[in-house]
Amino acid sequence: MFTGIVQGTAEVVEIVEKTNFRTHTIILPEQALTELQPGASIAHNGCCLTVKTINGNRVSFDLMQETLRLTNLGKLSVGERVNFERAARFGDEIGGHQMSGHIICCASVIDVIVTENNRTVWFELPAEFQKYIFSKGYIGIDGISLTIGEVEKNRFNVNLIPETLARTNIGTRVVGDLINIEIDPQTQAIVDTVERVMESRQ
Repeated sequence: MFTGIVQGTAEVVEIVEKTNFRTHTIILPEQALTELQPGASIAHNGCCLTVKTINGNRVSFDLMQETLRLTNLGKLSVGERVNFERAARFGDEIGGHQMSGHIICCASVIDVIVTENNRTVWFELPAEFQKYIFSKGYIGIDGISLTIGEVEKNRFNVNLIPETLARTNIGTRVVGDLINIEIDPQTQAIVDTVERVMESRQ
């Protein structure tokens, strides 16, 4: 489980490509390495990955075909940075909202509006997922727990505070970038349940 409170960004320093498979290595800051062991879970841009090897501050992860298909991790290049969050432990404060690290789709950045002390980013996601998007609802964007602002069909925006821009990679996003999306699990469960009940009554 994750909270959507990103702990920082980590640089991708190595990528090994195989058929429908890749291994990438990131450099984690010292404080993120405490008691870290192979098999531990760390979210990369909101996607839960399992630690493969640890060599000093270089930590490697395997990405399967489904991960490469569903997320933006397969489009990373050496030198780019990912948002990271270690898995929450029992008793940790949940400052964002409960997240699983399971990405449902990618959304495209369609507009970035910058004003003094504020930044608003608009996204467009596949139409089949618009039923889960509500103004003031929670959403995971590249692993960041955010509150949805305005909604226009399958387009929505979020408003970003300076702390979020400083701690994460969202401030570097530009029009055309693909962003990992995790729908709030409670919202998804409610919408899917209501949908099934309505269909059964037809």
